[in-house]
Amino acid sequence: MTQKQPTIKEIAKKLNISVSSVSRALHDHPSIGLRTRLRVQQLAKEMNYEPNQTAIFFQQRKTFTIGVILPHLSESFFSDAISGIEDTAHKNSYTVLIGQSHDEMEKEQQLLESMKKHRVDGLIVSISKNTSSYAHFEVLKNANIPIVYFDRIPNMPDIHYVACNMVSGTIQAVNYLHKKGHRVIGLLNGPEKLFSSAERLDGYRKALDKNRLKYDPSLVANSDLTTEGNYEATKKLLVNKRRVTSIVAFNDYVALDAMHYAQEQKVKVNKDICFVSYANFPFAKYLRYSPMASVEQFPYIQGQKATEMLLELLKKNDESETNPGYYKIILDSQLIIYNQQ
Repeated sequence: MTQKQPTIKEIAKKLNISVSSVSRALHDHPSIGLRTRLRVQQLAKEMNYEPNQTAIFFQQRKTFTIGVILPHLSESFFSDAISGIEDTAHKNSYTVLIGQSHDEMEKEQQLLESMKKHRVDGLIVSISKNTSSYAHFEVLKNANIPIVYFDRIPNMPDIHYVACNMVSGTIQAVNYLHKKGHRVIGLLNGPEKLFSSAERLDGYRKALDKNRLKYDPSLVANSDLTTEGNYEATKKLLVNKRRVTSIVAFNDYVALDAMHYAQEQKVKVNKDICFVSYANFPFAKYLRYSPMASVEQFPYIQGQKATEMLLELLKKNDESETNPGYYKIILDSQLIIYNQQ
């Protein structure tokens, strides 16, 4: 039989003092004399007393738990982001509860409801590629549970978020290809409804204009980010009447699929056609065929900053600050060059 955990009442009875005095002594409250505090703490140690976390959470109206919802932990970008979140949370004595939406809005909604029931203090979210409605996030405003978004940001007003500047990253990518002599540059983009896809398209158009290249919508292909979708989008670019000599791909995984498809079509990667992508996948540069360059999005720092932002919001909630304003952090992106040819 499992031994019953000692309680504050038992400590109080043994020392013949009140339960409230024991509670204060265990928390080093200055209203309790040093001698009494030491007696209480020594007896609690001898009895292997452990505080009732549920009671403490109820008293403080906090669970010291942060919920995180993201598309896929298998992607190195999100696993790096989780490291940044966990490291920062643990330094501040918070536990992290993680859920994967697997890029499905229904799963995202279920995770949100589950974390609400688990009484997380706040949420950090990177939305799924298939999220078309944000009503489930709006519900949390009434529950007074703050949300900080990162990387994949919903197209909503008045939100807290951390992201990397994809417009400037795309401009860097196109400028790099232009300097390499490329004049017909395709964009293999993500789903149109993703805010990050819109940013890439914006940067692409601005870079073309800056380099005096005409924007041609037929050189932009959108993918649903599945392997089949990536193949289909690549095919659209390869059969274009204008011969594409380079492609800016949505991320390194999309680029790898695109390069695989190109090779199947007997196209020589980084000779007949060159690729630049995003995310700086750590193993990409070691592969036989890899993008010539990739835009670093600093996932660890994004996770770190998102957690710091959420903790600041929770602190302001504790201080009953009703309108802390809306925070946003946009990190500068950086093009990392792998292939110098």
